[in-house]
Amino acid sequence: LNIPMQQTELGLRYTYGLYYYQDRQEQGQDPVDMTHQLDFWLAHAFTERWQAKLQDSFVVAQEPELLAGGAATATPRRVSGSNISNSGVLTLNTDWTRMFSTVFTYQNKFYDYQNSGGTAVNPSLAGTLDRIEQLFALDFQLHLAPLTTLLIGYQYGQVNYTGNEVIGAFQATTSSPTTIYHSSSRDNLSHYGYFGVQHAILPNLSLSAKVGVQYTDDYNDNAASFGPYVDATLTYTYAPGAYAEIGATHSRNATDEVTVNANTGSITLDEESTVVYGSINHAITPKLLATLIGQIQFSDFKGGAIDSQAETLYSAGLNLNYTFTQHVSAEIGYNFDHDDSTVAGRSYFRHRIYFGITGTY
Repeated sequence: LNIPMQQTELGLRYTYGLYYYQDRQEQGQDPVDMTHQLDFWLAHAFTERWQAKLQDSFVVAQEPELLAGGAATATPRRVSGSNISNSGVLTLNTDWTRMFSTVFTYQNKFYDYQNSGGTAVNPSLAGTLDRIEQLFALDFQLHLAPLTTLLIGYQYGQVNYTGNEVIGAFQATTSSPTTIYHSSSRDNLSHYGYFGVQHAILPNLSLSAKVGVQYTDDYNDNAASFGPYVDATLTYTYAPGAYAEIGATHSRNATDEVTVNANTGSITLDEESTVVYGSINHAITPKLLATLIGQIQFSDFKGGAIDSQAETLYSAGLNLNYTFTQHVSAEIGYNFDHDDSTVAGRSYFRHRIYFGITGTY
């Protein structure tokens, strides 16, 4: 649903997915997954120099790429159940002069996993991953030319784990008291400072990049650290209906892995991840669209018995979509996933071949 008005645009989209897995049927498992995604956006221009936009995406799913919503993956595998993620973004853009503007952004992410009732030995996904992430950002932009913008910015982030469950325990000696870790033990806050550029290198080639530093304070664990922060994207439109995009991000993010160091009592807090991604969308004919996607996530765990251990998640996919009418299309594709982890029991390979019908109304 799209409603364009003179100064306002309103949009709403609902996507329902129904998936049947033959392998799971043969293994005596529930073979059906259902996903729901509701997207909403509202853009309003108060004046020519003052615009606001509200976007929200509500997802019920099992696959990590849907639950992550474009961010670094917290759990690298499919998760059974009606797991919920919601991401809302409010942006306020103000042009103070022809050369100077500011962009204020507030982002809120909510995660709720169905798997709950864990213990210190076997924590649940709700206990380790249910959380609210908030991010406040203010960018000061200098428009040097119509195609070039420089910026300096600051972000404040707050992560609060809401599972309210036990996720670990530590006892230094048999006579020592036991320290119990709860979901909230991994609460943290972050400060980001960065420089950036937005530049149209060519009429069909554009760059957007932010590079800086992230300071993270895990205040319930008395731990703090500095690390790099990167968010960059390069987009190339090489033909009508055809474009390629590559990008990279680097920051701290949540993880489903929780361990306790038997010597120090420290707990796994999160992981530091570098994500490199790319995609090519090519219109072979006006009705046939080919999409190739790929992503690599390099992660290092922070804290606990697996401190500094590494995990690399590879994913790639090829999709062909044919449009019969404006309401009906068909698709076929292949997805490959591989988790290469130094943590025992986490590595796996996964292949998915699929076909389906899409109806749009």
